[in-house]
Amino acid sequence: MLLSAFDFDLPKQLIAQHPPEQRTDARLLVATESIVDTHFHQIVNFLKAGDLLVMNNTRVIPARLFGHKASGGKVEIMLERLLNEHQALAMIRASRAPKIGHFITLDNGDKVQIMSKKNGFYTLNFATNSVLDLLDKVGHIPLPPYIEREDKKADLARYQTVFAHKDGAVAAPTAGLHFDKALINQLTQQGVEHTFVTLHVGAGTFQPVKTDQITDHKMHSEYFEIEQSTVDKINQTKARGGRVIAVGTTAVRSIESAAKGGQLRAVKEETDIFIYPGYEFKVVDALITNFHLPKSSLLMLVSALIGRERMLEIYQHAIEQKYRFFSYGDAMLLTGKNSHDQ
Repeated sequence: MLLSAFDFDLPKQLIAQHPPEQRTDARLLVATESIVDTHFHQIVNFLKAGDLLVMNNTRVIPARLFGHKASGGKVEIMLERLLNEHQALAMIRASRAPKIGHFITLDNGDKVQIMSKKNGFYTLNFATNSVLDLLDKVGHIPLPPYIEREDKKADLARYQTVFAHKDGAVAAPTAGLHFDKALINQLTQQGVEHTFVTLHVGAGTFQPVKTDQITDHKMHSEYFEIEQSTVDKINQTKARGGRVIAVGTTAVRSIESAAKGGQLRAVKEETDIFIYPGYEFKVVDALITNFHLPKSSLLMLVSALIGRERMLEIYQHAIEQKYRFFSYGDAMLLTGKNSHDQ
């Protein structure tokens, strides 16, 4: 399958640069056999008792750091992953690549040592403070590259889900940004249950697929966890005929990775699962998601769930109706083409 099959023209003005005033103010496109245009707070009308929402409770860390080399040259550090309390993997932007063993002095005066480099990522050692303590002091929220502005104080809260719990992501699981606590409580009272997985989203989530044949693409790897209590809830939902609705592509990747052996299991491991058309979903029935980048693996995942032609039809409708795209943009509720609800 060719990469060009997943391309579309997006007017730049539709790329959201700021979140809506309230989380649930985002628009919502609901696609089953027809397309309905509504707002996210109305999602209560499209979910029903017995449904299970699976949400990603990863927490975005303030992963961007600024500093300088001993020579005075400016450096930008973008953390990719926490390795332990004092070490992290990172990408480094500088006029000249820093050398192994050298130090970078951060804006607050703390020094970070470059330990090694592999596959484009540096291993950094934060000797003075723990990585998280340092990030809380001087780190910046790592807004995606298509948000063309500096991060603001408000982004600390808004580029984070209300159920964020486990530190480690460098990008938000953006479908979850549309939920506030009041909406979650309303859904619970309606009989819509929820449970959590953890997948620490890496910067690779923004990387376009570059191989002409999509099957030649090598997916980035991310750490995820699914606890036994979540496995039990999903199995109980399936047993009673309810729908398992993933909140975001990261939840899809977690669930389907944990079920790759044919049976859903509790796991704590890495996944590089690549879901594209032809993939047979083992667990997920429906998906709440934002609108994704052209030629991205996330767009291919959506196409696997609902069909590529249907995906392109929905995206064309969204562009005509001026939906807001990407991380701070609007959302969709998509029912899988094999779901019993179609």
